[in-house]
Amino acid sequence: MIDIVIFNFNHMKYIYIIVLAGFLISCKQNKSNSNLSENKEGIVENMKFSEDSVQLDIYDFNGFKKFLTKKDDKIYVINFWATWCAPCVKELPYFEKLNTQFADKNVEVILVSLDFPHLYESKLKPFIVENHLKSKVIALDDVDMNAWIPQVNKDWSGSIPATIIYKNDDSKFFEQSFTYESLENEILKYLK
Repeated sequence: MIDIVIFNFNHMKYIYIIVLAGFLISCKQNKSNSNLSENKEGIVENMKFSEDSVQLDIYDFNGFKKFLTKKDDKIYVINFWATWCAPCVKELPYFEKLNTQFADKNVEVILVSLDFPHLYESKLKPFIVENHLKSKVIALDDVDMNAWIPQVNKDWSGSIPATIIYKNDDSKFFEQSFTYESLENEILKYLK
C-alpha cells in the first residue's frame, strides 16, 4: 500500500511539473504577443518600439541647463512632468499633438520627467511605450531641487506640471495645466 501511494505521489509530481511548464510557456507567449497592436483594419502588427528600445537621456541639472538656453531661432516647449502626476499625464497628449502639428514650423517639444530614478525601467519607459510618446523625453535626476528650481524660473514653486516656452531670449514660464487650444495659442504668439 505504501509503494502505491509513493508511486502516485511521484506521478503527481511529474504531472504538476508538466502543467507548471505549460503554464509558464503560455504566459511567455502571451507576453510576447502583448507587443502587438491592432490597426484600423483590424490587422495585428508589431508596435514601433518597445521598452528596450526607448532611448532615455538622463541629466543632472548642470547637464540639462543647455536645453533652457538655446539660441537657434527654434521655439522650444519644455514641459516638466511625472508619471505619478495626474494633471501632467492628462495634458501630455496636447504636447504630443503640438509636436506633430508644428514640427514643420521649427517647434520642438521636450518632456522633462521628474520621475524617481529607481522607476525609470519599471514605470517611465513602459509609460513612454504605452502612450506612444514621440517627443524627446529627458529624465532630470538631480535631488538638489532647492538649487535648480529657481534657476529654471525664480517664481516657480516647484509644483508640476510646469512649462517653459521660449525662442532665443524671449521666454515665458507657466506653472499650470494646458488645454491644446491654450498651448497652441502660446505657440502662435511666437510665430507672428
